Amino acid sequence: MSRHRKSDFEIARDELMSHIHRCGVLKALPEHQVEWMDDTIEYLGECYPSLTDAQLAELKQIGLRFCAPVIPHGDGYSALTVTESEYGNGVQQGESDASDSLQMASV
Repeated sequence: MSRHRKSDFEIARDELMSHIHRCGVLKALPEHQVEWMDDTIEYLGECYPSLTDAQLAELKQIGLRFCAPVIPHGDGYSALTVTESEYGNGVQQGESDASDSLQMASV
């Protein structure tokens, strides 16, 4: 077992990730995610009074980035299933053909 004691920031971060997974906020609309995150960060600030405003702001940013990843959370989403329109048609023609082949090969 490690002798390293986690800081309050690390504990609060882990608790935030646990709350995100349990509460279903990943499926909420972005404006509801922000509202939920504000409430949760306020709660964490009360639980861990040693956290500074800057640390609480960092936790909020970590949480919001986790809620809105480049590749969506959940079954059926992977780098192979993201469509060209989700990347703003920035995919080159050769790359599109290669991804189509990979998708067909996995079916």
